[in-house]
Amino acid sequence: MPWPDTPSTGIFHIVMRFKGRKYKQSLRTQNQLEADAQLARVKFNLHLCEMGRLEIPANVHPLDFLLADGNKSDSSAETADALTLDQLISQFFAGLPERGLEGSTIDAMKLHGRHLRRHFKNNFLIQTLSTQHLQLYVNRRSQMKSQFKKPISASTINKELVTFGTMWRWAARCRMVEGSFPRKGVRLPKSEESPPFQTFEEIETQIRMGRLSADEQDRLWNSLYLRRSDLDEILAHVKNTAVHDFIYPLFVMAAHTGARRSEMLRSQRIDFDFDREIVTIRERKRVRGARTTRRVPMSPLFSSTFRDWFLKHPGSPHTFIPEGLQQKRQSQESEPLTKDQARDHLKRTLAKSKWCKIRGWHCFRHSFISNLACEGVDQRIIDEFVGHTTEQMRRRYRHLFPNVKKDALLRVFG
Repeated sequence: MPWPDTPSTGIFHIVMRFKGRKYKQSLRTQNQLEADAQLARVKFNLHLCEMGRLEIPANVHPLDFLLADGNKSDSSAETADALTLDQLISQFFAGLPERGLEGSTIDAMKLHGRHLRRHFKNNFLIQTLSTQHLQLYVNRRSQMKSQFKKPISASTINKELVTFGTMWRWAARCRMVEGSFPRKGVRLPKSEESPPFQTFEEIETQIRMGRLSADEQDRLWNSLYLRRSDLDEILAHVKNTAVHDFIYPLFVMAAHTGARRSEMLRSQRIDFDFDREIVTIRERKRVRGARTTRRVPMSPLFSSTFRDWFLKHPGSPHTFIPEGLQQKRQSQESEPLTKDQARDHLKRTLAKSKWCKIRGWHCFRHSFISNLACEGVDQRIIDEFVGHTTEQMRRRYRHLFPNVKKDALLRVFG
């Protein structure tokens, strides 16, 4: 098995024993990620050797051969010409550093990879990729339906191209491919902007008045925002019907902080400062390898709810853990609630109420934002509470700012 070595020069080397001999090869880089990628490349090709799909000739340096993906010449041009889509995707994921990306991000990128394989096929030569190839991919994907029988959105197709471009640039850094990713000039299908956030009653009125398709109704329910009175009603329902102690605090956190589902599941007990009445939200995005955080003041309900919850808490560092782990009260090894478990508890808890129309935890996030907007809270404060917010998202709740547009008009024409 090969292993990395870093001499005093700071340049990474790779070391391997093969047929009783020790081999060492400079990777000609001081970059950890590039070194990890080339190490993963060697391990992948060794695996092909073990499977009988690749054989190291007797008259070549084993590491030269493995780093060149089985080419006797170490010419980067020859290696680039031979790289297939299957090799690119496999080696990219094999070369990802541990915990370098969120698990959900990796899952999404792997899904994108499966779509790319389905269209281009595994033996597609990466170096032959052109703008025309990518445009054809976009055109075909835009004609397809998702597993929910809905058209594939331009946003989804764009994410797939971003993943492909990320893999290409990684391969270019590893000298596995040459040139720039040929994305420039590729046109995505036009897509409708998401409707502005609306109340339960406003959506019901539109559905009663118009002959809307199931897809159109679904788009409307995805734009549902919950007023303060709605949130109070939902939380009362959850408190009375929740089958596990952690479910009510989970809903309170979603409603009173605007935290994303992933941020709630990432939450730990040490994030709660009851002296200063502040909760720290562990964000998904990273800056220079470090995870960022933001702080949100606790509402009185939030504070009392979590004080009570932590008195009953099983003892894990994680704020929310599955109910089955209550027996492990002293354990520090228990895993946090998963995204599938959180989604299941949301659906089950609201199933027998009118609030079963809520599509996911994100509804509480944009409701938090919308209610702040309705109270005239400065946009900069909203952004600070919820983390980065896109201009596209701001347009969806900007109509809720009371009198802001009218006041602006009166300043000019009044």
